[in-house]
Amino acid sequence: MTLRGAIVLIAAVAAVPQIEYFRFERPIVSNAPATGQTCLVLDPQIFSHAAPFLADLRLYRDGTETPYAIHRAAPVESAQKPIAPLNLGKRGGQTVFDAAMPEGNYADVQLAVIAQNFIAAVAVSGSQAESGGGETKLGSYTIFDLTRQKLGRSTVLHLPNSDFRYLHFRIAGPLQPESITGLTVERLPAGRPKYVTVAESARMVQQGRNSVVEFTVPAHVPVDRIVFVPGAEPVNFSRDVSVAIVPIVQRPASDAEPPAPIPSSFGNLLRVHGVQDGHRIEEERLAIDAPGNELDTSAQWKIEIDNGDDRPIQLQSVRLEMIERDLCFDASASAGFTLYYGDSALQAPRYDYARLFAFEAAAI
Repeated sequence: MTLRGAIVLIAAVAAVPQIEYFRFERPIVSNAPATGQTCLVLDPQIFSHAAPFLADLRLYRDGTETPYAIHRAAPVESAQKPIAPLNLGKRGGQTVFDAAMPEGNYADVQLAVIAQNFIAAVAVSGSQAESGGGETKLGSYTIFDLTRQKLGRSTVLHLPNSDFRYLHFRIAGPLQPESITGLTVERLPAGRPKYVTVAESARMVQQGRNSVVEFTVPAHVPVDRIVFVPGAEPVNFSRDVSVAIVPIVQRPASDAEPPAPIPSSFGNLLRVHGVQDGHRIEEERLAIDAPGNELDTSAQWKIEIDNGDDRPIQLQSVRLEMIERDLCFDASASAGFTLYYGDSALQAPRYDYARLFAFEAAAI
């Protein structure tokens, strides 16, 4: 048999959706006032019972398959390349420099600073020309490194939503020009990220110096970030966090090796409120990125906060969250639809509707 013939044969025997083979179904009643786009939030339970990446998800109306599209509530942003400082030097006793910014909207800017144990004030303005003509003041921000006090560091400038082609920086404090090596910028997505809670726990246990919370995450359920809700004490802290994920094997063979943990991810929790050397500091970083793996098996998540020699954080809860995914389709008023899933033999559908899909914010 030729390669071409083999490909044709494989296509011919590909599984075709049949309602009786789906293990799960969920009725959907459209509340659309008229024919048009409708979007429904997909909850974690659907992910746990469906095939990987929702490949077997099918929507029917009166026994007829209805095309749909999966919309992610925030587009994935690629990592930004470092931006080199321009015209870096000293002026009026302050370190100054400019930066050519990428096109489009951006918000948080992080300075790359090779120094420790400092507090400095950074005044930022924006313009459309490198020369700085017609500058718009964006604000003054405090950056710090409190390594000596074991309170971490923050060199992030929380700018308002901006699209200036050039930013101009003046740093008042101990930082010299050679301490500034560049910056990175967080591009704003087209829509504000929305999150759905996958799991939440207030049960913390102490293991030595570490505060530990564990979760069991079902197969196929994505986790995009971990959110920590601290209590009042301690007021200020900087703690490293590690996340280990171990797949759960239901019936391992007697001679089988135990499943290897997925490489851990790391982050840092930070809360600093107060006045340091005359500078008011209000900085919080209470969420970390999660690996986001959609495993083919359930997994045990172990989240550890390293308290060092300090007292543990009074955590009220820890949440695993995924970015909201929506099922979008063209609906009619009062039309009844049924969502089917749970047939692992199916491949992901290919619809013109999905290829030509344009999300309408009013559809949710």
